[in-house]
Amino acid sequence: MSGTSSPEAVKKLLENMQGDLRGLSLECRKKFPPVKEAAESGIIKVKTIAARNTDILAALKENSSEVVQPFLMGCGTKEPKITQLCLAAIQRLMSHEVVSEAAAGNIINMLWQLMENSLEELKLLQTVLVLLTTNTVVHDEALSKAIVLCFRLHFTKDNITNNTAAATVRQVVTVVFERVVAEDERYKDTIDQPVTFQGNSNRRSVSTLKPCAKDAYMLFQDLCQLVNADAPYWLVGMTEMTRTFGLELLESVLNDFPQVFLQHQEFSFLLKERVCPLVIKLFSPNIKFRQGSSTSSSPAPVEKPYFPICMRLLRVVSVLIKQFYSLLVTECEIFLSLLVKFLDADKPQWLRAVAVESIHRLCVQPQLLRSFCQSYDMKQHSTKVFRDIVNALGSFIQSLFLVPSTGNTSATPSQTGSNASGNTGSAQTNPGVLGMGGGATVLPAFEYRGTWIPILNVTVQGSAKATYLEMLDKVEPPTIPEGYAMSVAFHCLLDLVRGITTMIEGELGEAETLSQTTTETTSLPAQSSEQQDLQSVSDQSEKELVSRAVWEEMVNACWCGLLAALSLLLDASTDEAATENILKAELTMAALCGRLGLVTSRDAFITAICKAYSIQGQNVQMISPSSESHQQVVAVGQPLALQPQGTVMLTSKNIQCMRTLLNLAHCHGAVLGTSWQLVLATLQHLVWILGLKPGVGGALKPGRAVEGPSTVLTTAVMTDLPVISNILSRLFESSQYLDDVSLHHLINALCSLSLEAMDMAYGNNKEPSLFAVAKLLETGLVNMHRIEILWRPLTGHLLEVCQHPNSRMREWGAEALTSLIKAGLTFSHDPPLSQNQRLQLLLLNPLKELSNISHPDIRIKQLECVLQILQSQGDSLGPGWPLVLGVMGAIRSDQGESLIRTAFQCLQLVVTDFLPTMPCTCLQIVVEVAGSFGLHNQELNISLTSIGLLWNISDYFFQRGEIIEKELNKEEAVLQKQAEEKGVMLNRPFHPAPPFDCLWLCLYAKLGELCVDPRPAVRKSAGQTLFSTIGAHGTLLQHSTWHTVIWKVLFHLLDRVRESSTTADKEKIESGGGNILIHHSRDTAEKQWAETWVLTLAGVARIFNTRRYLLQPLGDFSQAWDVLLDHIQSAALSKNNEVSLAALKSFQEILQIVSPVRDSEKPDTPPAINVSVPVVVGTTTATSLGRSFMRTDSIGERIGRYNGSEPPVITDEIEDLNLWWAAWNSWYRIGSESTRPPNTCDKLTFIPSQPFLTALIQIFPALYQHIKTGFSMDDLQKLGVILHGAVSVPISSDASPFILPSYTEAVLTSLQEAVLTALDVLQKAICVGSESMQIMYPAIFDQLLAFVEFSCKPPQYGQLETKHIANAKYNQAEWVALNYVPFAERSLEVVVDLYQKTACHKAVVTEKVLQNIIKTLRIPLSLKYSCPSESTWKLAVSSLLKVLSIGLPVARQHASSGKFDSMWPELANTFEDFLFTKSTPPDNLSIQEFQKNESIDVEVVQLISTEILPYANFIPKEFVGQIMTMLNKGSIHSQSSSFTEAEIDIRMREEFSKVCFETLLQFSFSNKVTTPQEGYISRMALSVLLKRSQDVLHRYIEDERLSGKCPLPRQQVTEIIFVLKAVSTLIDSLKKTQPENVDANTWAQVIALYPTLVECITCSSSEVCSALKEALVPFKDFMHPPASKVQNGES
Repeated sequence: MSGTSSPEAVKKLLENMQGDLRGLSLECRKKFPPVKEAAESGIIKVKTIAARNTDILAALKENSSEVVQPFLMGCGTKEPKITQLCLAAIQRLMSHEVVSEAAAGNIINMLWQLMENSLEELKLLQTVLVLLTTNTVVHDEALSKAIVLCFRLHFTKDNITNNTAAATVRQVVTVVFERVVAEDERYKDTIDQPVTFQGNSNRRSVSTLKPCAKDAYMLFQDLCQLVNADAPYWLVGMTEMTRTFGLELLESVLNDFPQVFLQHQEFSFLLKERVCPLVIKLFSPNIKFRQGSSTSSSPAPVEKPYFPICMRLLRVVSVLIKQFYSLLVTECEIFLSLLVKFLDADKPQWLRAVAVESIHRLCVQPQLLRSFCQSYDMKQHSTKVFRDIVNALGSFIQSLFLVPSTGNTSATPSQTGSNASGNTGSAQTNPGVLGMGGGATVLPAFEYRGTWIPILNVTVQGSAKATYLEMLDKVEPPTIPEGYAMSVAFHCLLDLVRGITTMIEGELGEAETLSQTTTETTSLPAQSSEQQDLQSVSDQSEKELVSRAVWEEMVNACWCGLLAALSLLLDASTDEAATENILKAELTMAALCGRLGLVTSRDAFITAICKAYSIQGQNVQMISPSSESHQQVVAVGQPLALQPQGTVMLTSKNIQCMRTLLNLAHCHGAVLGTSWQLVLATLQHLVWILGLKPGVGGALKPGRAVEGPSTVLTTAVMTDLPVISNILSRLFESSQYLDDVSLHHLINALCSLSLEAMDMAYGNNKEPSLFAVAKLLETGLVNMHRIEILWRPLTGHLLEVCQHPNSRMREWGAEALTSLIKAGLTFSHDPPLSQNQRLQLLLLNPLKELSNISHPDIRIKQLECVLQILQSQGDSLGPGWPLVLGVMGAIRSDQGESLIRTAFQCLQLVVTDFLPTMPCTCLQIVVEVAGSFGLHNQELNISLTSIGLLWNISDYFFQRGEIIEKELNKEEAVLQKQAEEKGVMLNRPFHPAPPFDCLWLCLYAKLGELCVDPRPAVRKSAGQTLFSTIGAHGTLLQHSTWHTVIWKVLFHLLDRVRESSTTADKEKIESGGGNILIHHSRDTAEKQWAETWVLTLAGVARIFNTRRYLLQPLGDFSQAWDVLLDHIQSAALSKNNEVSLAALKSFQEILQIVSPVRDSEKPDTPPAINVSVPVVVGTTTATSLGRSFMRTDSIGERIGRYNGSEPPVITDEIEDLNLWWAAWNSWYRIGSESTRPPNTCDKLTFIPSQPFLTALIQIFPALYQHIKTGFSMDDLQKLGVILHGAVSVPISSDASPFILPSYTEAVLTSLQEAVLTALDVLQKAICVGSESMQIMYPAIFDQLLAFVEFSCKPPQYGQLETKHIANAKYNQAEWVALNYVPFAERSLEVVVDLYQKTACHKAVVTEKVLQNIIKTLRIPLSLKYSCPSESTWKLAVSSLLKVLSIGLPVARQHASSGKFDSMWPELANTFEDFLFTKSTPPDNLSIQEFQKNESIDVEVVQLISTEILPYANFIPKEFVGQIMTMLNKGSIHSQSSSFTEAEIDIRMREEFSKVCFETLLQFSFSNKVTTPQEGYISRMALSVLLKRSQDVLHRYIEDERLSGKCPLPRQQVTEIIFVLKAVSTLIDSLKKTQPENVDANTWAQVIALYPTLVECITCSSSEVCSALKEALVPFKDFMHPPASKVQNGES
């Protein structure tokens, strides 16, 4: 303003005005006088105004109507010159803003007239423009008139005018809207009352608008009317209008003044109600039109799309979407859907081109795309617009490939995607559609299935510069160059990807930094602000959740379409730059999806890149049919597959993809997650084809190419190899910058890749792919600073690789694992390993795990690693020792000699160099490992050497005892404390013992295990070492530990030896390996074990003996004693003579212990210790250190405790007695088991040997001395069983010559002597013992009598068949019965002796000993001649006579008590059996012998007559009766029938008969009847005699009758004569006797004889007749019957 309102300007204006008026008056002077006058009055007017007013301009404006008048009149003249002058003057006034509203109206009316007359058209336009732009006085009707004026001028015939008018119209429209903006600016501080806005199109609704806004509203409304070909409301006077112009105006307004529409509801209403429907209506021809459809098919002709309108509509739509999206959400949805439709293949090419350009405009506005996504794609029932756009672009690109674009619109409809595949065949024969053969320079292009589309450089990245949308001057559709639409679509995709990713990543970054800062603020302790902070955080996170949802939806909506399109383009691309762009887009998308955690889409993009690398497992000879013409093949090789078929070609495009992959992995490794798998699989394939091999540390180096004739690498690749290998290494080095989770993803991917490689390598020995293993190693090495987090999965997998059957694979697994372990141990961790024991153990653990793998090559690697670790870090292993030792100890016997040797070398190194440096707690493990080598059965020398090592270790313990003990005690205290805190028991072997003692115990236990090794040499060596170490160093043990030594070591060992011995094999071993001969006493495993058992038992017994002074004070010595006895017992009962005999020797050894230790009797001190000197340990004084080891509580003191001046406390006698009784029980069990006969009998039955039994029985007397005070009847019976059993055992035939010199000599074996000695000892003890002991007599008698029976009945040993020695063959396994006669006879003598001493003893009386003796003697007596030995029955008779001579008086004495009642029948039977024996004398018996034997019989009868019958009163009747019957039987000849007639007189035992008869008669008719008892005896004797006579007579008569004329045998005749004589003698005697003494019964019997006698009369023998006479004569006296007698009394 200042320019026109300064005084100078004003002055100049006035001058100019006056000048203009003057000029006007001059011009009109002649023709137009009224004008001239008006001009002149105007000059005066101006001058007046200037003179009167200070503010001249304001005054001028007030009077402007008058001031302007002359000029208006001038224009009315229609004279060109005048008109121009006037117009210029008017313009000057306008430019100084001195025109009032009214004046302006007048001016416009004047201009309208000029326009109608077509005068000065350009000047008019200029004037209107000046009038409207300089000020705002023109309003409403005037304004509309001015605008209409311009429009009218636009449609003149003159081209220049047209264009100028068009420009003016545009400017005027702009001015109108600028006024609105200015007006709003002015009023922006005053808040207008909200107006309710009625949604109708009535013009009156604009009354609320301010003036300028109202004008603009009316103008815009009419523009819409005009475009819609309707009459305008406000622009009255319009005559014609074009749609194209109208659309351009609408577009410019919408584009330039969006705020007007957004701020004023009225304008927004216009947009919604007018503009959008209009646009949609105008689009309709384009929508309906189908290219190539003939008109005839549709009833109404379809209006063809018109390029200018269509293109302008698209521009309008672009503006609407860009500026008013938020207002027109629904409408935009329609527009966007239309845009998508326009891309259809059946639309004209130009339409598709402009549509793509429009879409491109949207694609460069990511925020807008984001809004689409929020408004449509994320709403439930809305069209998925954003997704559709992307998909449409994809389909569009695809359609371009399918339909060859020839530029014309009449493409045949048949050529759609369905048969496009059929084109490939022709394409191959036609290289390059544009004839781009041989050497033509290759244009950048896409080529796919024979369709070749060039890539044009259409736009700069990121801006949508359109070509066809800007062709506003074209009426006809332009021809679109080939490739244009494709190139735009391609850029759309790239810009879309770039825009979205940049936007989202930017926002993501912000969100992350924001969330970090907010979390930091929340963590501040400010109390007051905490509440609001939390609030903001939750808002923040909610907002972030919302944005994240949008981001995810955007990606989810677009990724499929993008991926499809990009993949297609990538496939078709022949241009390196284009390929690069596509790959970059895919990479960016993959990274974005990764960051958002959208796994599926991320993996899809990565897969696409990998696919483009395009050789995964398929035969990729041709990446696409046409590519061959342009892609340079750079490498050929075999694919990495299970059955590789054909070859694989790598082109430069593949290598490009590869770089993209590497780039992706390198820069976005953190978001790859599970996709690492894809990436790595592809990289692995590349490495495979290029033949890179792993080197040290896992880096890949170009190696020799993979096997296979087809591998070819061009020089181009060869030079690239080091670069690729370098990038690969860098990629894995960069893993150190990944966060822990991503690192785990990487490790997992490598592991599963490796698993696949392992699967492929199964079952064939082809070269495996080692890529994954090598990279695992590399990753591990670069992440050593945080190795803990990945160590377990890493080593866990490598351990699996180590178990693989393919040796190359396995070798690399082991290489990687051992390298990692060594690297881990040498890496300088923070804190260092020495302070981080957990980590050290973690690192060493996989080394131990390798022990579970059986492949020897792996174990060798493992042991080499151990050896290297020992050599480099042996001194600093510390807590790692157990693991390292564990590795050596894990070698098993079956693992081959070389492995065992290597491991043993390690162990030897440890024992020689590292014992002092390792923690003392590991010494125990060393012992165990050394022991385990002893148990290896591969190499005997190693086993024996390891036993030597154990001896060395024990020496080491001995020398450094104090130090070790201190350290162990310290450690123990710590452990104890920990255990207490946890509330658990401390758990270690041999726990309660002190730790140092435990160490010894472990050593003993190990040696103990070796003592039961299967190899005899090892057992022997270990056994000697064990007993030597216990002997040499055992005194170092605490007293209480001896308890453990006994129980856990020695007894445990005995248990195992016993078990092994009893189960050992009895097969014969032919040779001891090689050509060593084995002695027959050791030629079965059983015999070899027997030796071990003997040694062990002897060793333990010796320790019990020598260390008794140490052991006895232990609380459970008696239990130990029991267990030892149990072992002795089971050894003694083992079926092996060597063992059993040795066991008895050990038994004897422990029984010889002098029971309590008195002063005078020092214990047998152990050989290594001399009591007077405190410590001299024999075997170790000459140790390397050359000093003896004094211990704080030295052995000297300890021994002092046991044999100092005062005797050690001896446990009381009772305790001792218990021990002896335990020994007795053991002895009893051994005895009863070993002498019990077997149930079954065969060749293999085991029968104890005589020396064993003898030794067994010989133990008893010594043992008995200790237990005699409590020795009871039960015990005696037990003893009896054993003695009996022992004597019964037969001898094997091959041993008999040594035991029985000859059968004929009556000699006792040593065993039998021992048995008798044992009984003798007992008997003597009883003799001097107490009354209570003497009741044992009867039992001893029983025992001896049992032995006596052996004379006639040798004992059976079970069912064993024994042979008489004469029949046994010396060398066969037969059993020989002993000759028991001497033994039985000796026993009988003992019995008689003993009875003589004890006959009157109460127990002997009560227990019926006499009866038993008789009963026993009855056996040989009844057998008489049948006895095995003649001496037996003779001895028996003499013994019987001796015993009776002592026993009968005793029996009579006790007659009343009934204690002997049962003896009498027994005695009677014995006499009977002996005197009338069933056995016949042998044929060769001489007469003298016979007479001698008869005299013995006579002796017996004499005994009866002297010792028995005289005392008949004291003897049971029955017995006397039996005796009588017997005498009776004897008195009648009882002769044997085998004698010859000649000898008959002698053999009749007449002497004997006579004595019998005499005795009988003597007692039958003794007249001196003193007692009824005696009479009773006589009666019995008579009755017997009579009965006997009757029998003989009867028999004689019978025989005589039967014999007829033959004479009867002599003896029968003799007998009958004897009977007849006896009858006569009897009757005589009866007569002499007083009648009262003769029983009536007797008479009856006598009379009864008479008929019998009468019958004998017929006999032929004269001797019988004469005897008969004598017998019959006395019967005369019975002829007159005595009074009252029964006459026919019959017996």
